[in-house]
Order: sequence, then structure tokens, then C-alpha cells
Amino acid sequence: MKQITVLVVDPVGLHARPATVAVSAASRFKCDVKVAFKGRSVNMKSIMGVMSLGIPTQSEVTISCEGDDEQDAIKTIEDVLRTQKVIK
Repeated sequence: MKQITVLVVDPVGLHARPATVAVSAASRFKCDVKVAFKGRSVNMKSIMGVMSLGIPTQSEVTISCEGDDEQDAIKTIEDVLRTQKVIK
């Protein structure tokens, strides 16, 4: 399993537009992808799950990937969120 903990820096938090891009990126991989916030972990391939976390700015979240392509998945998702200027 690969995991990273990142800080959400977007002033609006993890809102719909970057969440949709992240979910799309996660969905391209076979491995299980989860995002955790305040003790709740959801499938990062589900926009409803990700949005249900209500992640505000200046929050730490943990993204984890487990499976055959976990290394590629975690790097791609991190890159997408950095490109969207959501995380630091």
C-alpha cells in the first residue's frame, strides 16, 4: 500500500471541479484508491463519496492506493491535485 498525507490549500477546499478531476484520475487505475479525512475513508473513485467528506481549506487528508498499479496511481493523483492547485 502507498499513501500520502497532503494539505488542502485551495481557499474553497476540495470543491466539485478539482474533486471531479481527481476522481477521474483515480478511476483510470485498477487499484483501490481511498481518501481519508477526520476518521472517515471513502472510495476516491466516487464523486459522491469524496464530496461527502466536505474537506475545507487548510485540512490534512490522506490518500492511499492498494493494488497492482498503486505507485502510478498515487503519483498521478498527487500530480493532478497539485496541478489544480488544491494541495501543497
